[in-house]
This record gives sequence, structure tokens and C-alpha cells, in this order.
Amino acid sequence: MIHQIGFNHAWEGIKYAFSTQPNFRVHGLLATIALLLGVWLGLNSLEWLVLVFTICMVLIAEMVNTALESMTDLIEEKYHVKAKIAKDVSAGMVLVSAISSLIVGLIIFVPKLWRCC
Repeated sequence: MIHQIGFNHAWEGIKYAFSTQPNFRVHGLLATIALLLGVWLGLNSLEWLVLVFTICMVLIAEMVNTALESMTDLIEEKYHVKAKIAKDVSAGMVLVSAISSLIVGLIIFVPKLWRCC
């Protein structure tokens, strides 16, 4: 029963991120496109492992960013330079993960697309 409650809270967090965070939806759409492209191009096991790990890294970073921003707003309602730093660094984390995932995607997909098209 306790595990079910924890799962329900986790699922609510995912639903919240998807329903309220436009960037999470964008990352989800791009992830879906990458997964479909992977199926179409017939990725091998290692490529799937790297692709799925990379997608998860970006989605997790986006969710951590959302959690940190919400917690920062809860702690400090008015502008504070340290709150700005927390939010900026958190957003930077998402940017680094997104750029990294783009590089991984290019490494995996460009050679396969080059050969097939």
C-alpha cells in the first residue's frame, strides 16, 4: 500500500510537469520523435541504451528545474539575488542536458540518416 501511495505521488508529479511546463512538453515531443526515428533506423542495443538514458536525463533535469523553481518561490516570494541564482543555475542545468542530448542525437542519427538517404 505504501508503495502505491509513493507511486501515485510520483505520477502526480509527472502529470504536473507535463500539464504546466511547456518546455517539458517540448522535450517530450522531441523525445517521441527521437524514439520513433530510432525504431525507423533500427538502432542497436547500445544506441538504444544511450538514447533512452539521454532522454531521461533531459526530462529529469526539467523536472528538477520545476521543483527547484517551485521551492524557491515558496521560500522567497519577492525578488532576491540568491533566488535568481538558484533559478538560473537550475535552468542552466536543463540547457546543458538539452545541448548534450542534441550532440548525442547527432552522433547516433546523422551517420544512419546519411547512409539511408
